[in-house]
Amino acid sequence: MTEVKITAANATTELKQLYETAFPREEQIPWGDLMQLVEKMPLDFTAYYEGEGSKLMGFTIVYPRRSFNWFWYFAVPVPLRGKGVGQQILSRLIERYKDSCNILDMESPLQQDCDNREQRRRRHRFYLRNGFRDTGVGRSFDGIDYTIMMMGNGTFTMQDYDNIITELRSFWSQMPGAEKQD
Repeated sequence: MTEVKITAANATTELKQLYETAFPREEQIPWGDLMQLVEKMPLDFTAYYEGEGSKLMGFTIVYPRRSFNWFWYFAVPVPLRGKGVGQQILSRLIERYKDSCNILDMESPLQQDCDNREQRRRRHRFYLRNGFRDTGVGRSFDGIDYTIMMMGNGTFTMQDYDNIITELRSFWSQMPGAEKQD
């Protein structure tokens, strides 16, 4: 599997399409805004391709931080799900960030009023099998409950979550057209 570092200059329509179909609209940052953040933030946006070819196998976006890395987005095309591709990509990501604590937020598998409860449960089991654990920290945004999972030593608190959201908002506010917060 070949890895390609993604920037606004080399992001493809195929990547954009995967991003826009893999995540519910309410969980997406508009693509144009995401590309601006990729240029402003120290994000590790990586696309994974089959061999040296051009078949997109998936992508990850990680926000590397001093205290922990936030595994922000992770997507594999629908036809490749359940075939070990996600496992290969996650294993590479875990190896890349093995010397740090890593966190991710995902749709809670415990939320009752959702259309994709079984998908959430499968995703949760996938991360548990790969060494992540539940932190007991969660949030709700736009009617979606999220749970935070962690890999590595230490703890993750609601204050840690608030801090990362504050950092994200500080980058967001620097973007052209963003409303400044007082």
